[in-house]
Amino acid sequence: MAYKFKSLILLLVLSITKLATGFYIPGLSPTTYEDGDTVPLFVNKIFSDKTQLPFAYSDLPFVCPVEKGGNRWLNLGEVLRGDRIELSKFKIKALENKTCSTLCAVDLTAGKAMEAKHLVSKDYKVEWIIDNLPGATAYRTADGNHKQYEVGFNLGEKDEKKKDAVKAYLNNHFALKILYEKKNNDPNGILIVGFEVEPRSISGLKGACPDYPDNPENPKLEIDANTSQVTYSYSVLWQETKDVTWGNRWDLYLTNSDPQIHWYSIINSLIIALFLSAMVAIIMLRTLNRDIALYNEKDLKIEDQDDTTGWKLVHGDIFRPPKWGGFLAPLLGSGVQVLFMGIFTMILSLLGVLNPSYRGGFVSFTLFLFAFSSAFAGYYSSRMYKVFKGTAWKKNAIVTSILFPGFLFGVIFMLNFFIWSQHSSSAIPFGTFFVLISIWSFISMPLSLIGAYFGYKKAVIEHPVRTNQIPRQIPEQSWYLQPGVR
Repeated sequence: MAYKFKSLILLLVLSITKLATGFYIPGLSPTTYEDGDTVPLFVNKIFSDKTQLPFAYSDLPFVCPVEKGGNRWLNLGEVLRGDRIELSKFKIKALENKTCSTLCAVDLTAGKAMEAKHLVSKDYKVEWIIDNLPGATAYRTADGNHKQYEVGFNLGEKDEKKKDAVKAYLNNHFALKILYEKKNNDPNGILIVGFEVEPRSISGLKGACPDYPDNPENPKLEIDANTSQVTYSYSVLWQETKDVTWGNRWDLYLTNSDPQIHWYSIINSLIIALFLSAMVAIIMLRTLNRDIALYNEKDLKIEDQDDTTGWKLVHGDIFRPPKWGGFLAPLLGSGVQVLFMGIFTMILSLLGVLNPSYRGGFVSFTLFLFAFSSAFAGYYSSRMYKVFKGTAWKKNAIVTSILFPGFLFGVIFMLNFFIWSQHSSSAIPFGTFFVLISIWSFISMPLSLIGAYFGYKKAVIEHPVRTNQIPRQIPEQSWYLQPGVR
């Protein structure tokens, strides 16, 4: 019997070990390529700092179509941030350079051409992906000693010399540079550590590659209502590097170009916060010392002792249940919920679980942590509700789980109609709304009820002072001191 019990324990330990070794987060495990292996290039979206409305690259009517059935599975965070990742028709082989290859030729109508011109004029950038790395624009820092990456590359260029007639040039040739390092334990294997895209606008291709794609003197492809066709081409260059390894390949995307400004802002904010906090503390201490000295005077007259002032004036009313206490307790619980969500998110970020290589992971984990933190919301809301001598703790728990999340959901739902009308990829699909409602209904609300149950079972929080039975009369305030005006 003891032998069987030990065998079961050993089997359980081995099972847990197997699960631990099988744990995988996308982007945290390297993909090894060998000479001639196919390297897929995924297209994602276009985005702009001017409009804040991303669009799916595959939905653009003036670009090359994507592979049919090449949609990549997206997690919840990727959908919410507007990602639409699909497999492109680029033919890229590991360690195989290409001087120039024609991708496709797209026939345009006047409407499609003007849409391209509009997006170029709004400074839209394109995001492509190879080996979970976004295609980047490489540039040098001010001192010229360091290279950095900016996610995405320009959809086109614009000439604003004439304000009444802005010219737009569409980028139709893409010079792809893929940086790699050789794998230590595999002489034939390589790891991709960088993906740079240098777009160019070249006119007069007519379904073929340009003779000299690297020539900066090539005439540019102006896009307007008269543009009838666009030919897309690309070149591929594989370059070995020893400056970047797979473990730090994201550093080029994240490194600040001027860290001194960053630290200056932090120090400046801390000094201002400490200065203001010190001023408030000094004022509070002086007020308290003055009131305490007044209360401790032994030569006060009896009639003066009844005329209390300062802090002593409100000590008998400070813990009186507010008029809208039924909303204060749920709002307190929601605040605690957001606090715990933030704490858990920071812990996961420090542990490296939430990192830029895990695309959409931050949004997904934050959403689920918010749902699971509903237990804390129900617990603390119920305890505050019990302080107000409430008895309907189930009703309070339901209000806690609905009030703040329902408000956010309603605002997002309304804004989604406007985003959907612009055909933006950041518009949340109705299927995703159903998933969010399911998380809210089957995770958030039950956990809020469970937390409220344990919170209501706790002893009521005792007040340090006794509350007066008769509320103190507050003089009628002027109109500019009314809560609605302030």
